[in-house]
Amino acid sequence: MRIDTGASTDVGRVRVNNEDCYRVVSEISLFVVSDGMGGEAHGEVASALAVDVVATHCLEAANTLSTPFFGEPRPDLSEKTNRLASAVHLANRRVYEAALGNAAQRGMGATILAAWLDGQRLSLVHVGDSRAYLLRAGALQQLTSDHSLVAEQVRRGLITPQQADTSTMQSVLIRALGTREQVEADAEEQVLLDGDVLLLCSDGLTRMVTDPEIASTLLTHPGAQTAAERLVALANEYGGEDNITVVVVRVALGGESLFARLRRWAGGGRNAAPAAGGN
Repeated sequence: MRIDTGASTDVGRVRVNNEDCYRVVSEISLFVVSDGMGGEAHGEVASALAVDVVATHCLEAANTLSTPFFGEPRPDLSEKTNRLASAVHLANRRVYEAALGNAAQRGMGATILAAWLDGQRLSLVHVGDSRAYLLRAGALQQLTSDHSLVAEQVRRGLITPQQADTSTMQSVLIRALGTREQVEADAEEQVLLDGDVLLLCSDGLTRMVTDPEIASTLLTHPGAQTAAERLVALANEYGGEDNITVVVVRVALGGESLFARLRRWAGGGRNAAPAAGGN
């Protein structure tokens, strides 16, 4: 399996400080995004600490089987997904303790979004409203559910998605890393297919750029790095009201990917449909 990865972060057009942080740990195919919160309470400290703890814990676990677990492993999830959840629980503890130990950092917190590949199996763990998307055969699917007040109101039928998009309460999270001693993290697994594109991002992208525009950008920019940079540029072109972080991961299992076949067909071979399946 071949992986093409691209990542980009930017302070945006309004903020003076970038509280987003990301990490790509290529040697173990781990990808982490965190969006700090707290403003003067040093949200950038929370996000950097969260990303560092998750990356360090997963690297240690990959090399040392005796690395302890944090949180309760779920029997319905793989060892790697449980390990990723363990890393997130440890990160929550570290951010929480850091805020308690420094008066200037009281109130800081962060989102966390972590993806770990084990061959074709994707482990995904998140807290907050940083999102993971999957682009497959031209269709974009949101893999994560926002832990925000407006998203919860939509789920309960109290407001419409359109009302949520314009709400002044979009930034209010109902779950975040480091705000409490314990945190509930969502964990799931996916099996990736040839040509899939995984997108991890902070809400600085999704508040500025619509899902159709995200999908179109991923489809028209075959390089992961150029796609990541273009998405950040789009968010800035539309106002850049928040920090923006994007990680793009393209997956190819061997031979010409489905994405490449679709592009080749659309670019000239219109008399023949693209082959279905296979390499």
